[in-house]
Amino acid sequence: MTPKEQKAELRNQKLALRDAMPVQERIEASLAMADHAGDIIAFEPGAVISGFSPIRSEADIRPLMARLAERGARLCLPVVLDRETIVFRELVRGAPLVKTGFGTTGPGPEAEPLDPEILLVPISAFDAGGHRIGYGAGHYDRAISRLHAKGLTPRLIGIAFDCQEVPAVPAEAHDVALDAILTETGFRVFKEQSGQDGQG
Repeated sequence: MTPKEQKAELRNQKLALRDAMPVQERIEASLAMADHAGDIIAFEPGAVISGFSPIRSEADIRPLMARLAERGARLCLPVVLDRETIVFRELVRGAPLVKTGFGTTGPGPEAEPLDPEILLVPISAFDAGGHRIGYGAGHYDRAISRLHAKGLTPRLIGIAFDCQEVPAVPAEAHDVALDAILTETGFRVFKEQSGQDGQG
């Protein structure tokens, strides 16, 4: 089985487990995430942080995003432009959200495009080394590559529930590892949150 096929199998298994979580349990877990990380994620006031609006059985990180905004973060949301591309548009309180593809909602085309310094990324699975499995479309991989091409090194924080952890994620050349993972039981850092990459 190729790494891609192994990933697809793990993705299906872990998303099924996530889907099976009772709604109330997901709500409680999402609120716990805000408590674990709301004051711990390090950033300067004015830093741009990308979150996401939950779809399907994803964690609802809107309480966490509200906490980060209270600490001075500028928030943005990913918007799917086409099969290849997502952009990040500023999320301003009171501005209307529009349908942005794949069941998501986000700011409309009038919103300012931003380059996030921190990305809160929904994932299918992760391992203890910070390796992740996304949803298979590669949107975040390409977005991160574009940011790297601009000389930017955004911090990548995976958002998942504990049930989505796997013993090991099969590695592929294009994979970008997480800097940290946030689940309902805590915030784990894989790389130090300084200007330099720590041991990952």
